[in-house]
Amino acid sequence: MPLALLALAVGAFGIGTTEFVIMGLLPEIAADYGVTIPTAGLLVTGYALGVVLGAPLLTVLGNKVSRKRMLMLLMGLFVIGNLVSALAPNFGMMLTGRVVASLAHGSFFGIGSVVAAELVAPEKKAGAIATMFTGLTVANIVGVPLGTFIGQAVGWRVTFGIVAVLGVVGLLGIAKLVPAMPRPQGARLRGELKSFRNPQVLLAMAMTVLGFGGVFAAITYIAPMMTHVAGYADGSVTWLLVLFGIGMFLGNLLGGRYADRALMPMLYVTLGGLAVVLALFTFTAHSKILAAVTILLVGALGFATVPPLQKRVLDQAHGAPTLASAVNIGAFNLGNALSAWLGGLVIAAGFGYTSPNWVGAVLAAAALVLAFWSAALERRAPAGHAGRAATAEPEAAAVPVPVHH
Repeated sequence: MPLALLALAVGAFGIGTTEFVIMGLLPEIAADYGVTIPTAGLLVTGYALGVVLGAPLLTVLGNKVSRKRMLMLLMGLFVIGNLVSALAPNFGMMLTGRVVASLAHGSFFGIGSVVAAELVAPEKKAGAIATMFTGLTVANIVGVPLGTFIGQAVGWRVTFGIVAVLGVVGLLGIAKLVPAMPRPQGARLRGELKSFRNPQVLLAMAMTVLGFGGVFAAITYIAPMMTHVAGYADGSVTWLLVLFGIGMFLGNLLGGRYADRALMPMLYVTLGGLAVVLALFTFTAHSKILAAVTILLVGALGFATVPPLQKRVLDQAHGAPTLASAVNIGAFNLGNALSAWLGGLVIAAGFGYTSPNWVGAVLAAAALVLAFWSAALERRAPAGHAGRAATAEPEAAAVPVPVHH
């Protein structure tokens, strides 16, 4: 794998840390600003919505810029957002910093996926995407617990300052290691938008929303589930989330490896397994040991879907992949927001803290149905036309990119 992927992974590590570390620091931030915990929770919601909106917006605005330069600009925006958060004198400014940082998230992973895929041979594309996303998974194992510890020990502002420094390191790495990739000639917004007329692109994004949404239906409420149902102490939740992060790391590696060999079968296995494990979580949540094992499996099966789903979008929108790739990253966050809302509804309805697991199981099963539907449509498509009908203005093939083995 090219060293350029390391630079992308460092950027992904910083983004993953700032996205998730906020959850462990909400009490400290709320106390500092004199707001309630639910109000402080807007820092999470605002970030997610910023990703959903920023992914297509910044990708479109960067349509005239080379991909390397756009990645550098996005990391610069990420650094500014985290610096604003670290220095924010009031809650409103803190929220502004979070939104600014989140705007870079979707476009970075979307454009980064395209760049990662172009750096390697065709049969290694999913593995290259997985390598970049490794930064995000490692953030959940190392960055989030370490950032939470530092924030609780010496102040949450220090955590966001360190994340800003990580962003600078990522920016310099991209500048040094990512090869120059001129913007493909003929790439226009109209051509990018045409990819969304392809049913296969929309089906892949719907699988993203539902499949990863299944994961977050359970994980969003992991703290009350583990403390009230499994019987863990409050302090154990952080390490259970580390276990979830380890599962994400392992699943990401497996997803990248096997998606290059058999993409759709990989989705069948992971989405089907995820639906089953989430359904079982309702019962295993009553045992400390079984709950811990299940959390690991949810992370592994959930994140094993990420490289194949991202590659599926790139394959089906191959003529204009950049916007579709970025929007698919927004789809992950849309799934997070949707599933967290649905999980909250069933808890509020009195079904208990384990009830979001059933919501997640249903969402994952629905994604599996869409995967079978997508494959059936592809089999019926005329030879040579599957996934190409809606991408009349080729982007990715417009400028040949050197392939590094």
